[in-house]
Amino acid sequence: MHILDNGFIGRTRRNHAIEHATIHVLSRMRPSVSIAGRSSGDGFIIYGDLSPDTIKQAAQEAIARMRAGEVQLAIHPNCGTNMLTTAALTAGATMLASAGKRRHLLDRIPSGLLGAFAGVIAAQFLGPILQERFTTDANLGAVEILDVKRKLLGRRVVHWVFLRHPAATDTP
Repeated sequence: MHILDNGFIGRTRRNHAIEHATIHVLSRMRPSVSIAGRSSGDGFIIYGDLSPDTIKQAAQEAIARMRAGEVQLAIHPNCGTNMLTTAALTAGATMLASAGKRRHLLDRIPSGLLGAFAGVIAAQFLGPILQERFTTDANLGAVEILDVKRKLLGRRVVHWVFLRHPAATDTP
């Protein structure tokens, strides 16, 4: 077993996969609602003006579909992993491409822009790979939805989805 599969980290990765899959399902169910999420070791949070029953139904469908083999639902194009990968690769490639002994800023701009472009393109391929291998885990095991709690934080609707992973790998 790998360290990423055990305890808090393993639960968080599985919850992250369920969060993504739930957002995929919700986006299809309610295309006009803006939805975002965050994961933790206890479950995940969905931001969006929806009912707790809708969230629970979407999470149940997401889990069932992933268990039936739709593991691609664990990967989401708007994941923070993709954003961080894009930022890191773009910054690094820009710095590398514009480095050197050139004296004038105008001489550095074209190569810096080319480096930024290369970083963005590379991130489109690398981000989903990092999600699949490191930040999500589509092997859900015997996960259960315990509860969905809705709260208002100012004008924002937040749903806490509490999950339980009753497996041997669930202990810290």
